[in-house]
Amino acid sequence: MPLRPAAGKHEPPSPPRQDQQQQQHTHTHSHTLTHPCTHTANGSQGASTDSGSSREEDSGVPIPVGVPAFRPGAERSHSARAPMEEPTGNTVVIRIGIPDLQQTKCMKFNVDAPIWLSKQRILCTLNQSLKDVLNYGLFQPAYNGKAGKFLDEERQLREYPFPSIAPVPYLEFRYKRRVYTQSHLDEKQLSKLHTKANLKKFMEYLQQRNIEKVSRFLEKGLDPNFHDPETGECPLTLAAQLEGCGELIKVLKSGGAHLDFRTKDGITALHKAVRSKNHTALITLLDLGASPDYKDSRGLTPLYHSSMVGGDPYCCELLLHDHAQVGCVDENGWQEIHQACRYGHVQHLEHLLFYGADMSPECIWKHRPACVRSLQPDTSGRG
Repeated sequence: MPLRPAAGKHEPPSPPRQDQQQQQHTHTHSHTLTHPCTHTANGSQGASTDSGSSREEDSGVPIPVGVPAFRPGAERSHSARAPMEEPTGNTVVIRIGIPDLQQTKCMKFNVDAPIWLSKQRILCTLNQSLKDVLNYGLFQPAYNGKAGKFLDEERQLREYPFPSIAPVPYLEFRYKRRVYTQSHLDEKQLSKLHTKANLKKFMEYLQQRNIEKVSRFLEKGLDPNFHDPETGECPLTLAAQLEGCGELIKVLKSGGAHLDFRTKDGITALHKAVRSKNHTALITLLDLGASPDYKDSRGLTPLYHSSMVGGDPYCCELLLHDHAQVGCVDENGWQEIHQACRYGHVQHLEHLLFYGADMSPECIWKHRPACVRSLQPDTSGRG
């Protein structure tokens, strides 16, 4: 099987220290700002699915049919139901604080599983709804002089050492906002900065690729993790669709943008880069530490989207070279290879097979006609 994303592509975890004397939930060196004018939209809008697992935009580009994001009591796909099972193997009990619900609970997690699965376990236990739940994440509060940080969803829990001062480790489940490392913040000034007019200007400067004005807003403390009320885009996903956007993406990342922050319909910047076939954006995001296995609201990866979109297979090759996992399954049991066969994307199919896509007898039996037509040259003379 393909390797998991290399740890070196992400921020390297610090080794545990023995002299940690500060409580885990103390926030003296990092802050997350709450401003009511942003982050209020529900992240994933539900829609019914069809037997083909996708629908067509007016432009003719296939896009996945949205299903509701992970919500307590909602019907879930197999991948979403799995976290409900009691974790086995190497497990740890963690105290989870949920500030927005004023709740704290102790839960058991598999330290060898991706944090994405731990996040789903938490969502499945909620008895109250949260808006835009896909943009909630596990946050490690500041301790012993170290700034707090959100845990990357595709890394394993054991890659993050916990303070040893408490018998039960503590994490927070909170909305992903910019983490400020300053010890003193003028919250009134920051609140004035995050007006609807300023956020609209910020998106306009992004569209114009005006790096200077974008940087000026970020230096003042603007949080780039928000949704445009008209389009549902967030700054990073908008930038990922623009030509020559490498420097713009770097400025957003250094200004506090989370690489896995999702649009209102549950799409990350990596998915947007793949769907717009933007090689520059994809390379930049991967170089900055984004995982090629980030999930959308249906649990589908950028590689799955690439297999549907087709076109130049370079994006597909980039993801596979960066150790993207092959075999993502949608709610109808379809994988990347099925979509590549269905839409006749021969080069994508060849890349997937080279990197270990499952061509089992069941797959061949179920999709053999499409696969054969994709792999065999057209000899009909009809072009």
